[in-house]
Amino acid sequence: MPDMSYNLSQGAKDLLFKVRQIVPPLLEKFHKGQLGRVAVIGGSANYTGAPYFSAIASARLGADLSHVICTTPAAAVIKTYSPNLMVHPLLRESTHPHPSEASDIAQTVAALIPNLHSLVIGPGLGRDPLMQATVACIIKAARQANLPLVLDADALWLLQNQPDLVRGYKECILTPNVVEFARLAKAVGLETSDDGEKGCSELASALGGVLIVRKGVQDWICDGTKSFVGDLEGGRKRSGGQGDTLTGCIATMLAWRRLYLEHGWETEGDMSREETLMVAAWGGSAITRECSRQAFLKWGRSMQANDLTSEVGGAFERLVGEKE
Repeated sequence: MPDMSYNLSQGAKDLLFKVRQIVPPLLEKFHKGQLGRVAVIGGSANYTGAPYFSAIASARLGADLSHVICTTPAAAVIKTYSPNLMVHPLLRESTHPHPSEASDIAQTVAALIPNLHSLVIGPGLGRDPLMQATVACIIKAARQANLPLVLDADALWLLQNQPDLVRGYKECILTPNVVEFARLAKAVGLETSDDGEKGCSELASALGGVLIVRKGVQDWICDGTKSFVGDLEGGRKRSGGQGDTLTGCIATMLAWRRLYLEHGWETEGDMSREETLMVAAWGGSAITRECSRQAFLKWGRSMQANDLTSEVGGAFERLVGEKE
């Protein structure tokens, strides 16, 4: 059962009730893979931690299968971090790629899409021209398959140059920080200094209803018509990598959302696709903030991103809990 002993706003309590509705019970009838097949695309020569933090958060929250799709040099490193992740060295970096190279690599990656419930793109991706071009092709393939996406970090760098890649795609979640948000707003012609609900909603509308999770002191979650606020207490240390935990948690929530929408068990309520997308994003935010709070209580200003990883399971138990 969840621990409700500490102070939560009424809005947070109401949203946690909805989060519990989309979390599947651990039933004997479920087989391996039904409770989440998630992949993270990222990981390059210079960045190996970010995709690991995202994928391991997905696994720690409860996804059955968690994949990392990265470059060969990154794969050799990430495989040493954990035997629980499946690591695929399919990406390549090149400053002068052949015109067909990106599409060829993307076709290999896209072959995995039918087996996935959600896809994170961006952690540790970098800005290499071939990597960016490959990801653009993968986003198009994911849209065609209607696969839920979570885009962060250098995937957002790609979008500031090609916002039409996601414009109007209602199965897409962007998770910008304050700097990334400003770049995206400028890219779509918005001049907003609002750092709250209004600015977040304006960007979501400008992108045709794409869901925005604007990270900050409060996490604003907006699709252009509705808004949720993630106002649970978090830690006060802003070490790099915490946003990667967020993307992994949201990805697992999206996988569970799919099973909920398919009535994979005797579900409660009748939430729409649009509402469940926002609930999944808010749930990922809430769990990440609770991870940060607990890690900060233990480690203070020495807290690092890997300290959040070990808190994911406990955060879930305290906020959501298992169905009886």
